Amino acid sequence: MRMVLMILLFGASTFAQNAPPVAAGAVCSNLPNTIFDVKTDNGEHAAQPAAGKALVYFLQDDTNYISRPRPTTRLAMDGAWVGATHSDSYFYFSVEPGEHHLCAGWQAGGLQPTAGVAAAHFTAVAGHVYYFRVQNGSLQDHSTTIELGRVDSDEAQLLINRYAFSSSSAKK
Repeated sequence: MRMVLMILLFGASTFAQNAPPVAAGAVCSNLPNTIFDVKTDNGEHAAQPAAGKALVYFLQDDTNYISRPRPTTRLAMDGAWVGATHSDSYFYFSVEPGEHHLCAGWQAGGLQPTAGVAAAHFTAVAGHVYYFRVQNGSLQDHSTTIELGRVDSDEAQLLINRYAFSSSSAKK
């Protein structure tokens, strides 16, 4: 009887170690409703990865967003807000090597917050630079879209040269 109990106990711990990763939807749904103040400027803001880290650029592309006002888009990584952008802008931040989950969502303020959520994941390697673009869209029927995906470094550089640099801080 003890032997059977021990086998069941060790078997359960083995299955627990191989549990599937958290779904992307869960990463986006458990975030606090933090409101950001966003400021943009058109100066040059280039960066290189810090030693032992990777660098992530987040770009907000509102080319296909015909409604006004344009959304403020927040970015979370691994369940915590990192910053926000507004209307064709970008920011960057350092990350530790390893797998990371991103969630982009619109800040409340007259927009349809349930429509404004997108997710992606990536594995960061020290010394590398990653570019993610959120593409916000609105149609004449007032429906809205949001898509988050990786962007080629050449395309990202073209957008960075056209966009403003965004700095944000959480409102207290």
